[in-house]
Amino acid sequence: MKTISRANLKREHSSPIIYLVLVAVVLAACSDNKKQPDAPSQGKVVIKGSNTIGEELGPRLIAEYKKEHPGIAFDLESKGTGSGFAALFNGQCNIAAASRVVNYDELAQANSNHVDLNCYMIGSYAVAVVVNTNNSVSNLTRDQVRDIFTGSVKNWKDVGGSDAPIKLHARDPISGTYLGFRELFMENKPYASNVTTSTNYEGIVEAISKDAAGVGYATIYLTSKPGVKAVSIRGVAPDVLAVSESRYPFSRVLRLYTDKSKEDPATRHFIQFVQSNRGQEILTELGYVPRP
Repeated sequence: MKTISRANLKREHSSPIIYLVLVAVVLAACSDNKKQPDAPSQGKVVIKGSNTIGEELGPRLIAEYKKEHPGIAFDLESKGTGSGFAALFNGQCNIAAASRVVNYDELAQANSNHVDLNCYMIGSYAVAVVVNTNNSVSNLTRDQVRDIFTGSVKNWKDVGGSDAPIKLHARDPISGTYLGFRELFMENKPYASNVTTSTNYEGIVEAISKDAAGVGYATIYLTSKPGVKAVSIRGVAPDVLAVSESRYPFSRVLRLYTDKSKEDPATRHFIQFVQSNRGQEILTELGYVPRP
């Protein structure tokens, strides 16, 4: 398995170019975890980090894993990718769940804390913008999506559609997806005040199927539901191939990071499960895109 060594991390301080090289090393070091550890009978795995992973995916993976391994305890905390890295570097968790690659400052912190990172890619998070099938709009730019959901654009005619007020649909504010969409699509700007919220993607899709002027977002697997269609972003349709090839702009690769020197059997075995066929099936069931 490839790891990110302390020696390489130390040299990272010297140049942003070196940092870019190290990011490439981080990505290359994301492993398939081909070494199959024995299943432990007891242990505890502490996972901290990404809301995208922790909101729904993490709990479902843990619940499925515990069916066969009830002796393994889990502690899951989702306060953002950065919090996961900080906890890992300070020895406060076994796994840092991340929806982005480790950044320059985090590499420096890993170096100062003598952490050698192992990285495991588990899949991708992707969100499709959906409209009613009767809407003539089929393609938008990133800026148009941002302006629609922030309320700067209020009428479909301003983005090539008919003269009708735009009706916004989004996830509820307590969901990780609410924040994830804002980060990916809206440059972290606030949602418009007139947005209608739903507790799940299915609710958004159902509402838009009955609302000719509606727009919202959902997993790419729900875009085939009756009454709705996906909008391409600068000509790229949201589908599994586009996400896997990193062509669709509104997606994030999901990774699990560990400290090589502290990666115990319970941690390794759980990550192996996440990357297994069953783990990848769970990602697909929840609307994520499995790893290539």
